[in-house]
Amino acid sequence: MNLTPTLAAELAALALGGLHREYPNRIGHLLTSDADVRAPRELTPAFFGCFDWHSAVHGHWMLARLVRLFPTEPFASEARAALDVSFTPERIHGELEYLMRDGRARFELPYGMGWLLTLGAELRRFEHDDDALRWRDVLAPLMELGFDRLARYAAELPYPVRSGEHGQSAFGLSLALDAARATGRSEMADSIARDARRLYQGDRDGPLHLEPSAFDFLSPCLGEADLMRRVLAPEAFADWLSVFLPRRGTSLTDGSFAPVRCPDPSDGRLAHLDGLNASRAWMLRGIAEGLPCGHALAAPLLDAARAHTEAALAGIHPEHYAGSHWLGTFAVYLLT
Repeated sequence: MNLTPTLAAELAALALGGLHREYPNRIGHLLTSDADVRAPRELTPAFFGCFDWHSAVHGHWMLARLVRLFPTEPFASEARAALDVSFTPERIHGELEYLMRDGRARFELPYGMGWLLTLGAELRRFEHDDDALRWRDVLAPLMELGFDRLARYAAELPYPVRSGEHGQSAFGLSLALDAARATGRSEMADSIARDARRLYQGDRDGPLHLEPSAFDFLSPCLGEADLMRRVLAPEAFADWLSVFLPRRGTSLTDGSFAPVRCPDPSDGRLAHLDGLNASRAWMLRGIAEGLPCGHALAAPLLDAARAHTEAALAGIHPEHYAGSHWLGTFAVYLLT
């Protein structure tokens, strides 16, 4: 399924409606003094919308990608203007000040920082675009901090975080690895890849049959496999997958690994399930693409990915901010 200009405009509208919408807002930091009790726009002056910091970050990524892919669509000029509001030296300096305060060394690791690096990498994909060049330069100090913190996080992690939510280490490392490779940071990419193999290469019998948990928006097992296909050659990845998901012959090939259903899209935690369909779709597709050409598992994985893609797009409800403040990003990430 392709991202059409019509769908791109609809998804852009979700981000534009939330990017600088300050409330409702969930601030996720440790209070160390009275100075930490301030309005979101004062604490994080660039990324204060979209309900929380990480959603604001990837909302900016989504608009940047849509502007790059659809530069002449009517929504592109409004999206550029919104990005221009956020990406000023003063606002990014405020973000740096916030992140450097006591108690923030592990802020938004790995999820939010992974999206920050993805945003920076996206701005480097533009060609002959003065706006993107200016935004990239303004964001450069924030990117340096993000890369440093995520590399340190990966190196210090003693065990994987096998969560279906923001703390999942596999997805965060996937974002960081892709960003490092896209920005030419080969040493950092190699370091993250080594840590991924250290953490996951010995795994076996992944409990895919126990998924999902009720609040998952990432699959722990598929997220791990999607990371490992990035750091193993196709044949080695196929061998690893046969040990990690030995039950795949029933769950991933007979249709029993079906899209999930969200019973209440107005509930912020249950709305995670709509995002789970999207992340499952891109992970299934990535796993299939990581296998050797002609591998027997590739076709059923791609079939499952298509079914999850349809369910994911049907699960975007603009009227419910609980999901609409972030699900557009997952749709764009999936389709592009």
